[in-house]
Amino acid sequence: MREHLTIAIRTTLVLLVLVSGVYPAIVWAVGQAAFRHDANGSLIVRDGRVIGSSLIGQPFTSDRYFHPRPSAVGFNAQASGGSNLGPTSRKLRDRIAADVKALGGTSVPPDAVTTSGSGLDPHISPEYALLQLARVARARQVDEARLRALIERRTEGRFLGVYGEPRVNVLLLNLDLDDMMTRNGPLR
Repeated sequence: MREHLTIAIRTTLVLLVLVSGVYPAIVWAVGQAAFRHDANGSLIVRDGRVIGSSLIGQPFTSDRYFHPRPSAVGFNAQASGGSNLGPTSRKLRDRIAADVKALGGTSVPPDAVTTSGSGLDPHISPEYALLQLARVARARQVDEARLRALIERRTEGRFLGVYGEPRVNVLLLNLDLDDMMTRNGPLR
């Protein structure tokens, strides 16, 4: 019995060192060596200060910016989650109907009126970005063709050409928009 207990304790200690120390250290080292930007949160730094992460959505409400998809948690990463409202929920149907009406009541991309599972999705579909194009162009007094080119440049394709859908990172698009306005002034 004592021999079995000794083996169990030794095995536990070896596994504790491997699983709680060696393996995480190896994963951290590979992450830092091969994927430093991603492993450190994909932070976006401007003028020496962190303004966000390309992995976490941010609220933009001004007409001068492209808006993200709705968030059930107000883009609060500490409260990440969906609304848990199902397809039979009257509250969900009413909110979506009001959002569709606010967007003109025409053909609206699903991500324009539905929340993501985490409430933190930083991406929108190219269709939703194009739906907002006229509003942003009017507010910024910018030629729509220039904004369309900006959207096309920021559109990311499917992962490995197969997985997911084409998408546009809202924060990066809005930063490009600000950069374009700073460099060139209002573009007509």
